[in-house]
Amino acid sequence: MVGKGASLLEDVVIVGGLLVAQCVLAGYVVFVDHLLGLGAHPLAIIAVAGVASAAFFLPFAVALERKRWPSKVSGTLLAQLVLIALGGTSAFQELMLLGIKKTTPAVASAMPNLSPGLIFIVAACLRLERFDRACKYTRAKMAGTVVCLVGAMAMSFLHSAASSSSSSSPKEAAAAAAGSYCDWILGCSYLVGAAVVLALVTVLQAATLASFPAPLTMCSITSAMGAAFTAILQVVVEGRFGMGSPKIDATLIAGIVVMGGVVGGSCIVFQAWCLGKKGPLFVSVFGPVQTVCSAILSASLLGHKLSLGSLAGIVLMFSGLYLVLRAKRKETLTLGLGGDHPQSQAYDAEKAAPLLS
Repeated sequence: MVGKGASLLEDVVIVGGLLVAQCVLAGYVVFVDHLLGLGAHPLAIIAVAGVASAAFFLPFAVALERKRWPSKVSGTLLAQLVLIALGGTSAFQELMLLGIKKTTPAVASAMPNLSPGLIFIVAACLRLERFDRACKYTRAKMAGTVVCLVGAMAMSFLHSAASSSSSSSPKEAAAAAAGSYCDWILGCSYLVGAAVVLALVTVLQAATLASFPAPLTMCSITSAMGAAFTAILQVVVEGRFGMGSPKIDATLIAGIVVMGGVVGGSCIVFQAWCLGKKGPLFVSVFGPVQTVCSAILSASLLGHKLSLGSLAGIVLMFSGLYLVLRAKRKETLTLGLGGDHPQSQAYDAEKAAPLLS
C-alpha cells in the first residue's frame, strides 16, 4: 500500500508539474514575442537565458547529483552533451524565436506538437519503436503522424494575411499582404524545423539520461555549452555581442534572466526528470496546454488573433497527437497482457522501445 501511495503521489506531482510548466513556458513565449517586437536579437536572448540557467542550476547539480557523476567522461557522453547543447539550446531556440518573430506565440507553441509523430518516425527508423504495417496500432500511429503534418501545413498555408490598413492604395495593400504571407510561411518553416530538432533532441535526451541519470547536471552543462555556442555565433555574424536594441534595458534583461534562465530553466529541468520517469511521449501529451495558454495570453496582452485556417490546423495537429498517443497507449497495454499473447511473444515493446514507453 505504501508503494502504491508513493507511486500515486509521484504521478500527481508529474502531471501537476507538467501542467504548470506548460503554462509558465507559454508566458515566457509571449514575453519573448514582446522582446522581439522591441528589436531584441534572438541569439542574445538565448545566450543570456542559457548562462542564467546554467549558473542557477549548477550548485543544485553539485549538491544533489555529484554521486551520480561518472569517474571518467566518455567520448560518447561528451558527444551526446554537445549535440543536445547545439540542438536543444542553440538550434531549437533560434528557430523558435525566428518563428515567433514572423508568426504568433500561439502558432509557435502549437508547432512543437508535431514532435510526438516525428519521434515515432525517428524511433522507428532507428528500430527503437515497434513498426509493423500489419498492426493496427502502427497504422494508427502512422495516420496520426500524417494528420499532424497536414495540420502543420494547414497552419502554414491557410493563414489569411491581413492587409495593412495604412496602405495608400489597393496595390500597396496587396503588396503588404503578400509580404506578410511570405513572412508567415517562412516563420512556419522555421517552426517545423524547430519541431524536427526537438524530436531528435528529445530522443537523445532520453537516451543520455538512461546512462547519465542526472537531469540537473545535464541541463546545466548543455545550457552553458549552448550559451557559449550561441554567443560565438552572434560575434561571428554581427561582429559583436549585444542585445540588438537600446530599448532592451536592465529591467527586460533581468526578465530574461528570471523567466528564461531560472523559471523557464526549472520547467525544462523538471521536464527532463519526467522524461527519465515517463518517457518523451508522455511528456509531449501536455504540449497543447502551452498552445492554449499562449493563445489566451497573446490575445489578451498583445492583441494577436488566429485565423480560421490556423485554428483548423491546430485542431488537426491535436487530433493527430491524440491518435499517436492513444495508439501507443493501447499498444503498450496490449503487448503487456502476458507471455501467451501473440503480439507480446512477437515483440516486447517495453524492452525494445524504452524511449517511447
